[in-house]
Amino acid sequence: MLTSDSLTESLFTADGVRALDRFLIDDCGVDGYGLMQKAARAAFRQVLRHWPSAEHVVVLCGAGNNGGDGYLVALNALRHGLKVTCVAVADPEKLSGDARKAWRDAGEAGVAMAHWADLGDSEKSGLADRGVVLVDAMLGTGARGRPRPPVDEVIAWVNGSGAAVLAVDVPSGLDASLGTVAGDAVQADVTATFIGNKLGLMTGRGPHYAGQVAYETLGAEQEIDGCDAEPVATLATWSSRKGSLPVPSLAAHKGDFGHVLVVAGDLGLGGAGLLAAEAAARSGAGLVTLATRPEHVPSALARCPSLMARGVEHGNELGSLLEKADVVVCGPGIGQGAWGQQMLQQVLAAGKPRLLDADALNLLSTQAPVVADDQVMTPHPGEAARLLDCSVADVEADRLAAVQALQQRYGGVVLLKGAGTLVAAPGQLPVLIGGANPGMATGGMGDVLSGIAGGFMAQAVKSDAMALPGGVINAATLHLAAANVASRRLGYRALLPQDVMDAMAPVLMSAESGQTGSGDD
Repeated sequence: MLTSDSLTESLFTADGVRALDRFLIDDCGVDGYGLMQKAARAAFRQVLRHWPSAEHVVVLCGAGNNGGDGYLVALNALRHGLKVTCVAVADPEKLSGDARKAWRDAGEAGVAMAHWADLGDSEKSGLADRGVVLVDAMLGTGARGRPRPPVDEVIAWVNGSGAAVLAVDVPSGLDASLGTVAGDAVQADVTATFIGNKLGLMTGRGPHYAGQVAYETLGAEQEIDGCDAEPVATLATWSSRKGSLPVPSLAAHKGDFGHVLVVAGDLGLGGAGLLAAEAAARSGAGLVTLATRPEHVPSALARCPSLMARGVEHGNELGSLLEKADVVVCGPGIGQGAWGQQMLQQVLAAGKPRLLDADALNLLSTQAPVVADDQVMTPHPGEAARLLDCSVADVEADRLAAVQALQQRYGGVVLLKGAGTLVAAPGQLPVLIGGANPGMATGGMGDVLSGIAGGFMAQAVKSDAMALPGGVINAATLHLAAANVASRRLGYRALLPQDVMDAMAPVLMSAESGQTGSGDD
């Protein structure tokens, strides 16, 4: 059962959203055309919000209800006093139901109509003049596969126009369920989406094509209460998660916040262990020990003297360190040679709660699955493909299925990195980390995430107030929020993992002080 409180956090496939629509209309008696009018008003509000100086709104309308939304967006723009042109990409004479009524109402009100097939090159160029906002209302959530002519031609024209673009419900060409693109899709600046939020807008290629997502329930929260349409994931951001961090006692001591052992950094890869260990300390772990190659110990202590750094040459030297640890982070920079293999074998044998990342995952992929309830794995798509014995394309074709398959195979908690990071844990819906930051696509960012997650895992082990999956979700939202804060100061291209760690402090302060500034976009 959906409630009004859960609706804004729920993510649906295209089929799930259609089930919500049918429930509203068939079971709740909501007027379909009235719902279309609400969607059009909501979409047009986004035009006014993002482009208040727009002079001309050009609406590209397809054959179904998405096209009907578009005709009513045009009608709203006309009533607002803007110059409006509706371009029919599909023959409007073939429209039926509410979409046909929307086309007729727009035409009778005086909206200028044109047919894409009748436009010459110069006329098309004129539609993308300065001050124009293009509204994509061609393909809706039900579209699958490669767009057919003439929609594919229009998509290419939109993407090459240089104009501002608003997509209605979903960018044409983007799979609303999977976040995949077959061929090409409209690259929108803003996507106005309705009734139920779509998983495909949030993960995979979705963030690239959807731009900023503006989600509205269209006032249907109460009616949807009781609908049996099942979400496939829930949405998490730092704003929604920061209140779940346990409040530290004024009488607390370092033992209350856990001891993290970071096993990382073979020769030439020492930076990975340093980043992970410092991030664990920054996230609030009481104690952090870095077990690394002896050559890296001086630089570790110079960088972060609060760490306990221990040089280890052989796996059997880890024994006493593992005994003292509450949580172990293993993998960043361990390599796939003899040293890394020894380290991983000792970590697995210790049976402590552990986070496995990077080369630990690559080594795991060459052996039978090691299953543990208190294990966290944080693969990127390449590592996930090796663990699942498939291609990266297979992983990206259905990221939700991939993270669920990994969790079922290895147990514990699995975090699949990438735009629209996904977290799967037993007994709960997968969680999508809302947002994306291109500046994070650089070496070392994953090491920072591993350290943050390790720090939160240690606190979860020591506190009944935060479960292991919750600690991992909190880590991913904090990581992204800190990157967003750092990006506002430095931009995307110059962003380094150290900058994200520096930004963690003010973001965490927002949780401690109850401030609203969070780093979420």
